[in-house]
Amino acid sequence: MASPRSDFGALVRAWRDRLAPADAGFAVTDGRRAPGLRREELAQLAGLSVDYVLRLEQGRAKNPSAQVVGALARALQLSRTERDQLFRSAGLLPPRDGMISAHVPAGIQRLAARLGDVPIGVFSADWTLVWWNTMWSAVFGDAAVVPPAERNLARALFGNGLAHAAMLPVQSERGPDVFEASIVADLKDAVSRYPGDAQLDRLVQELRGVSDAFAQHWATQTTAARHTTDRKTIRHPEIGDIQLDCDVLIVPGADLRMVTYTAATGSSDAGKLDLLRVAGVHTAIALPERETARGSWGAPGM
Repeated sequence: MASPRSDFGALVRAWRDRLAPADAGFAVTDGRRAPGLRREELAQLAGLSVDYVLRLEQGRAKNPSAQVVGALARALQLSRTERDQLFRSAGLLPPRDGMISAHVPAGIQRLAARLGDVPIGVFSADWTLVWWNTMWSAVFGDAAVVPPAERNLARALFGNGLAHAAMLPVQSERGPDVFEASIVADLKDAVSRYPGDAQLDRLVQELRGVSDAFAQHWATQTTAARHTTDRKTIRHPEIGDIQLDCDVLIVPGADLRMVTYTAATGSSDAGKLDLLRVAGVHTAIALPERETARGSWGAPGM
């Protein structure tokens, strides 16, 4: 009888073979032999090392964390039922109902992958970045270099850790105060809808303790408009300022926000996006505490 760990590896391998590369945003070439994703492609999508994915598939890596299993489930574009099966095969309880979900439906991932010319990031209800495409990395840097718990926009705006250090300078046309207030308003709304989510509660309590600005926005009785659209100026260290239209699209039924950045056809900013697309230029950022990595991660602005 197969052990749960071997079941886990077999599931990952089977679902990797099932996923069409084009649906995950990868070009299909004539010399490609694998029917589905290559191991290195899955590792890239999940933000893991190729060696770790290999050891997971072979059953040599034991006790993957919930974050790792969740990242693999998103990368493999699993349904909720399949995601829960993967969690159980890893000896973990699946995410409970009534908690903020980081699950990105396969259809949303396929849609985003087909819009490869547009920088796209998908955020959960607490503004944690859970999925991004290649152009997002080209504009903001690879979010995989930042620990998963730090890929949170509120932490980037108001915290004092790696998330804050990794953010590029971005200016909002509406001004920093209006933008910050809108993000806090989104978190207030999330707290009202997910009162039992301990991770969300910890995030709010943490930011109230380290940021006077967050505490003031949280305490205000004025209801701020939720963040939906804006015009941003991104200061890219390689190609200079890029002015882009930022739109936040709500995914019905999934409580996700798909953030897109676009420029008018023929504009100089569109030309800069084309340059990033062709050259694959990434930002370079120095993280504190001797953690240095090539790449940053993007956010809807500040």
